[in-house]
Amino acid sequence: MTAVTISLPEQIANLRRIAPEIVLCIFGMIVMIVDPFVKPASRRALGWLAFAGTLVALASVHVAAAEMGFAYSRLISTDNFSIFVHVIVIVAAGLAILGSIDYLDREGIQRGEYYALVLFATAGMGILAGANELITAFIGLEMSSISSYILCGFRRKAKESNEAAMKYFLLGSFATAFFLYGIAMIYGSTGTTFIDAAKAELERQLAANGHFPALAILGLGLIFVGLGFKVVAAPFQVYAPDVYEGAPSPVTALLASAPKAATFALMIRIFYVSFHSAGDIWFWVIWISAVLTMFIGNLGALVQTNVKRMLAYSSIAHAGYILVAFAASTELGIAAVLFYLAAYVLMKVGAFLVVTHVGQEGEKRLNLQDYAGLGMKQPALAACFSLFLLALLGLPATGGFLGKFFAFQGALDSARAHGGWVVALVIIAAVNSVIGAYYYVRVIVAMYFWPQSSDYTPTRVAPALVVALFIAAIGTLYLGIVPGRVHSLAESAAHSLPLQSAGSNGPSNAIVIAPPQNAR
Repeated sequence: MTAVTISLPEQIANLRRIAPEIVLCIFGMIVMIVDPFVKPASRRALGWLAFAGTLVALASVHVAAAEMGFAYSRLISTDNFSIFVHVIVIVAAGLAILGSIDYLDREGIQRGEYYALVLFATAGMGILAGANELITAFIGLEMSSISSYILCGFRRKAKESNEAAMKYFLLGSFATAFFLYGIAMIYGSTGTTFIDAAKAELERQLAANGHFPALAILGLGLIFVGLGFKVVAAPFQVYAPDVYEGAPSPVTALLASAPKAATFALMIRIFYVSFHSAGDIWFWVIWISAVLTMFIGNLGALVQTNVKRMLAYSSIAHAGYILVAFAASTELGIAAVLFYLAAYVLMKVGAFLVVTHVGQEGEKRLNLQDYAGLGMKQPALAACFSLFLLALLGLPATGGFLGKFFAFQGALDSARAHGGWVVALVIIAAVNSVIGAYYYVRVIVAMYFWPQSSDYTPTRVAPALVVALFIAAIGTLYLGIVPGRVHSLAESAAHSLPLQSAGSNGPSNAIVIAPPQNAR
């Protein structure tokens, strides 16, 4: 074998392109090294150290942005798309850490490894966002997943937390197996695991034979099973309500937001880049999954009296709305997905952090009745929660409204390619938004119009949580009132992806799947 040599300038460029992951891992290791030397009463300082790590990682995104290109023999792609998603997942991690500092004290589980796991998981999500090779994507997926499994079971004395960790681990392992089988089949049909190289080979086979290899389409289907699990798309969402309810609330805030953003980023690279010419095949898979996801999420949320579980079903529904934009298979659709994810992370993390505070010790106050009169007892907290709920509903002047607007607009823009089916999908999404109004408004009504709960003694909102809620609330309003800058960045991110070959105007209108051929 010929040894691969990397010059010093090239190595420095590689390190700059993965600067956020390096920073996150270094701070994670520092937290673990320092932890044994910190007295138990002072361990909350480790949370602030981890939060500082997310701030430095956020700053290092600018370092990566200044050195665009491929890193480590094209395994990682640092482009505008990757940079945009990095910012989303790092912000989500930072807010989750702020919401965890006092929560861990309250639950008696203040340990440094918690913050280290959050940082390692975020580093894995960053790899997912920039992966240009499927095995590299698998490594990022496992970095994120294994850390998440442990975080779900961090309340070791709570059986709900242990059950959540076990369910997430077992079902996540099956999903990972599907993902790996999909990678193997794509490699078998194209001879490569590089996303951009697979695109070129599949287009060559399509031009030469007039059809796609069946093995490649089967591989894409298996990859969708594996990644659909991570974004809680139906019919792979069954684990989400139990896992989100049983996990520590700050962990749920992270799980419901950042991994979804990173996984959608990988799905966009695979579906839009490698399999862009097969858009008329996977469009129907996305269409059916979007409809099922929206209805299952919204109808499931309707009957919940546990607010945390209701927000879990809400997360499922929002995955469906994102799939509506995903189905567009255009740059406008990608920009809509990215903008939606930016808004979704802020409002969903904010909502779960309010649940973190109201739940009190042992997370015993999670029912709708426990929120009765919150508007009188803690008006600022109730106002923040109302904002996040109305944003999730899609009220104008919030990021949630414009997120849905751009998603529906992106889908309708592709009506020329997909006909009335896209219009039908948008109508179904609008109907589901109306259904969602009931369970969001019900919580607001309980906070302001139901009699106050006599057994609830308000506790002071911790400073770290105040900072997190303030950032989430301001961000939600900013994206709803002044969306131009972020949407422009989302469009630039979408444009940075190599979607079409020269002379191509989009997906073919008639794709034929080739029968399986003999193994090479």
